[in-house]
Amino acid sequence: MSRNKSGQPSNPLSLSGAAAGWKHSAAMRWLLLLLFVFLFYFSIAPRLVPETYDITLNGKSDKDIKAPRQELDDKATLKAQEEAAEKVGPIYSIVALRNEALINEIFTRIEQLNLDDQITEADKVDIFRRVIPERVEQYIENFVATNSGSETYSAGLLEEMEQVVLSQTYSIPEETFYKIPRLTPEQLLEMRTIGKEVVRKLTSESLTQAETARTKVAELVNASSLSLKTEREIVQELARLAILPNKFYDKKATEDAKVEAKQNTPPVMIKQGDIVVKAGQVITEDIYEKLDSMGLLKERKNYLPQLGVLLFAIIFTLALYGYGELTTVASAAHKRTNVHWVMLLITFGLNILFMHLVALTHSSEWPFVGYLAPIAMGSMLVTLLLDLHLGLVSSFLFTLLASIILNVEQEHVFDFHYGFVAAVVTFTSILAIHRASQRSSILKAGIMVSLFGSVAVLALMLVNPEPNRIQLIQSVIFMFSSGLLTAVLVIGLMPFFEVTFGILSALKLVELSNPNHPLLRKLLTETPGTYHHSLMVGNLSEAAAESVGANGLLCRVGSFYHDVGKTKRPLYFIENQNGAGNPHDKLDPKVSASIIIAHAKDGADMLKMHKLPKPIRDIAEQHHGTTLLKYFYYKAVKQAQEQGVDNEWTEDDYRYPGPKAQSKEAAIVGIADCVEAAVRSLNHPKVEQIEDIIGKIIKERLDDHQYNECDLTLRELDKIAETLKETVIGMFHSRIEYPDDKEVKKLRDVKEIKP
Repeated sequence: MSRNKSGQPSNPLSLSGAAAGWKHSAAMRWLLLLLFVFLFYFSIAPRLVPETYDITLNGKSDKDIKAPRQELDDKATLKAQEEAAEKVGPIYSIVALRNEALINEIFTRIEQLNLDDQITEADKVDIFRRVIPERVEQYIENFVATNSGSETYSAGLLEEMEQVVLSQTYSIPEETFYKIPRLTPEQLLEMRTIGKEVVRKLTSESLTQAETARTKVAELVNASSLSLKTEREIVQELARLAILPNKFYDKKATEDAKVEAKQNTPPVMIKQGDIVVKAGQVITEDIYEKLDSMGLLKERKNYLPQLGVLLFAIIFTLALYGYGELTTVASAAHKRTNVHWVMLLITFGLNILFMHLVALTHSSEWPFVGYLAPIAMGSMLVTLLLDLHLGLVSSFLFTLLASIILNVEQEHVFDFHYGFVAAVVTFTSILAIHRASQRSSILKAGIMVSLFGSVAVLALMLVNPEPNRIQLIQSVIFMFSSGLLTAVLVIGLMPFFEVTFGILSALKLVELSNPNHPLLRKLLTETPGTYHHSLMVGNLSEAAAESVGANGLLCRVGSFYHDVGKTKRPLYFIENQNGAGNPHDKLDPKVSASIIIAHAKDGADMLKMHKLPKPIRDIAEQHHGTTLLKYFYYKAVKQAQEQGVDNEWTEDDYRYPGPKAQSKEAAIVGIADCVEAAVRSLNHPKVEQIEDIIGKIIKERLDDHQYNECDLTLRELDKIAETLKETVIGMFHSRIEYPDDKEVKKLRDVKEIKP
């Protein structure tokens, strides 16, 4: 059981104990993790979980119902496709019948029959009456047979062509057949040439009705070189017979065009935020089905989206906590308490809040306003207030959250554009800020975020086939403004976290190390010896702390203030006496001890009065722990022995009240404080003396149980001793006596002789 200063058992249920205990409470840690899950859930649920409504069929809606996300309107799309298909008219295709070949075949048959003397003229008339019309049918049948199965004409087109051609076949007058047998070969040759030319010319254009071209035959034939009326009449009739329609309705092509028109019809989309049902509108069956497909009906609510969002939230929380604990193990000098997780929770909450506020301003006029969101703010705060490792994993989570929260269009769960830009700005901010040493570094980091973020946005906009110049300019302006807004917010929020949680960021420590601080000025002007001593201790403690992974900057700044309590009675401390008499020579040892002991408590009170952070106050109060003032204690013992009286005091009266060092930094400053004072008291210290002094100081404190309440290990103490030795040698180089060559040779000889 722990005990208080009076030796009585302390109450573990006291308010102060409870206040301190929550920082390491496992129950509080679980509560914080649960709050992280809630934060992540409610931050992304509005984007991924649609709101549901109590809707009844054929009833009226009491409010406007908006689409929770962009979704395809199946019925409207189908209707649009049907309308597009109806607009497609019948398609006609040209069939190259080569009508001049048909009339050429007819003339060839006529020549053959006219040259046959064995057949009477009457028989020839009968043959021509039968053969010439059949020649057209045979020509068409042969054409169909030849082109069936080819890729040029479909079967349906050939069938349509055959039907149309046969329905428009020309009937030659009866008297023409009586004139044909009387033609000579010379006449037929000239007639063949004229007939073919007329047919070719009139069928070179598309014809759906052959009669249109047949009416022009007489004009062309009469204008030809044929002189005899009989020749012209026969050529006209044969040409009319050979002229056939060549443009036919193509059913397959028409159906294909309708299908293509449907496919090319853009889908009808219900955009996010569009009003699906207006207030007071009757819920028809179609509307009811549409609301059901969107998952907006409370009676058919689907809980799978909630489950998915919950899993997202749990994964995010586990990633943050797991990586945070992993890096804590890797750097055990900085164990994370519940205070750090509270700060992290607030930082995430603020960053998510700003993202949602920016998302609310989205409109058709400002489609890329999401780039204005100060996403990098959270990464910068986590890196500055906590550490680089948590900053990295936080940046990863901020990237995912931004790609969900800023995804207003909701085509997918994650928006690549915002995710990519968020990744660029968050990791850029970490690289720019993680070694910051002054407030102006935040502004520089904000400008870096603006520049790199703008380049990322520019790259995304330019890869579009036809980038919109106005939108491009808007996007770059929003992104550049985001970096500046990030810097302003970080500069404004840093003091809040530092004051509220007593966090000492690197920036705050650098500010506190400024010699113009009132307490440091007071220390310099009133106790210059102590001021110089504090600077030396700062150099020693910083080097020792960094060698074991502790906060070197905290040790340095803590060393500057650790003896500020000596300004109350400066002349009672030897470094400020400057050769003057020592007032302790005339004082009772107990009084002297109380004066010396008081400087630790006085310093902590002065630091508290000037509102310095608690870690600095703790170093001032704890750097001596509960060590014994041996000089005055043994002086008091000697006086009692000389006077022959019994001691009315105990050893505890000559010990510092403590508490013992609670952190590595406080313990290291205490060691460095003793080492500097001890080495400074030597006129010409040697390396061996320095090693002995450092080893003795550490051993005495170890034996006195001064490190029982901090987490320094023996290995770390050895490393601290070695670092202090090297640093002291560097600081007091001109005063340290090194062994000469003779002494070194003598030592070597002794080692060689020793068995």
